[in-house]
Amino acid sequence: MAFPGTGRIWMNGRLVDWKDATIHVASHVIHYGSAVFEGARCYATPKGSACFRLDAHMRRLQESSKIYRMEYPLDLAGWQHAVLDTIRANQMQACYIRPIVYRGYESLGVNPFTCPVDAAIMLWNWDAYMGKEALEEGCDVQIASWSRMAPNTLPAMAKSAANYANSALIKMEAITDGYTEGIALDVHGNVSEGSGQNIFLVRDGALYTPSIGSSILGGITRDTVTTLARDLGYTVTETVLPRELLYIADEVFVVGTAAEVTPIRSIDKIAIGPGRRGPVTEALQRAFFDVINGDVPDTHGWLTYVYSEEASLRSPQRTVTGARG
Repeated sequence: MAFPGTGRIWMNGRLVDWKDATIHVASHVIHYGSAVFEGARCYATPKGSACFRLDAHMRRLQESSKIYRMEYPLDLAGWQHAVLDTIRANQMQACYIRPIVYRGYESLGVNPFTCPVDAAIMLWNWDAYMGKEALEEGCDVQIASWSRMAPNTLPAMAKSAANYANSALIKMEAITDGYTEGIALDVHGNVSEGSGQNIFLVRDGALYTPSIGSSILGGITRDTVTTLARDLGYTVTETVLPRELLYIADEVFVVGTAAEVTPIRSIDKIAIGPGRRGPVTEALQRAFFDVINGDVPDTHGWLTYVYSEEASLRSPQRTVTGARG
């Protein structure tokens, strides 16, 4: 989705106009990819605008920052308040939320410790990542020639900008080859994840998904779907999955904040099951969208309402200066 070019962006505690949310070309993040970020969503529900699992997303942002030794001086509540304040300032009813923590301007070199740790939060409208029709019809994907990172190279559990260079290679290869998406294997040749999505397969009525040890990001939508599946009575197993198991699965689908729950109808031109969305995927889609749209009670406490009285009880506004590494 194209950016609107208008609105307000949160930068180190200040709300600035979209056009003024800039950094210097010599900032460390531009040259070395020294940033971690999050992707969350705010949905318009019958009870008002609600952020989905905002606490979990902001906790993962803090954990990614910790792994990369670039902790930022906001606690969990502070991050949540900053997101809510930004949504209110932009008067948005639904949006995609992108907080980012990055190494800013001071000096250049592989050693990042001399550079300040800065942060920003931007919002925009982002519809179905793979297209609305894919939610019903499914999409065609391939196994990527690019593998996910080895465990001792880059930390897959951190949602870092550096990791997404690998994701971009997977995505570009898929598009060039005529597919919607690519699925990466880990360094052992087992199933890992898509360029920005976790993957599930269904076989004989049970669900399987790669474990954290397969160089995946521990997805929040992945955790959500696992919880909903178990609520519906399905067995979900996190395990090592060989590539060929995808081809003989009854159903395959991918999940993520952007992708939500999207079925896969073919992999490497091999039809998955009957080559269309299966009943388990459809049931999980329905359960997921019922929750995020506020159509069923929020029994798991996943929704944070933006304009509620409780959400308005926030900390005083203050400017946060970049923290030295």
